[in-house]
Amino acid sequence: MSRTTAKVVYSADEKQLATFAKAMGHPVRIQILKLLNTQACCYTGDLTDSIALAQSTISQHLKVLKDAGLIQGEILPPKVKYCLNQDNWPVARRLFIEFFNFEPSQPCNSDS
Repeated sequence: MSRTTAKVVYSADEKQLATFAKAMGHPVRIQILKLLNTQACCYTGDLTDSIALAQSTISQHLKVLKDAGLIQGEILPPKVKYCLNQDNWPVARRLFIEFFNFEPSQPCNSDS
């Protein structure tokens, strides 16, 4: 099998979907998103009350979600208020729906 030297080009939607999927790739981050989806906003301390992890660990997960654009934070010393990113949440929803809505052209047959 030979390698290709052709440059692989990904669409903006493919890159964005991969970014969202990677950020959601940990169960704690899914829990955080679920919690934020049930309320208008949440402070870091509220999350540590709901998720039995150290604040530093939760903060690391919040950073990943924020860097991916799924959530946003507002610094209100000494706390940070987090909420779902209202601009990107519908984009993420659309991209995941489109991705999971396609039907494979043929089933994979392991007998061949």
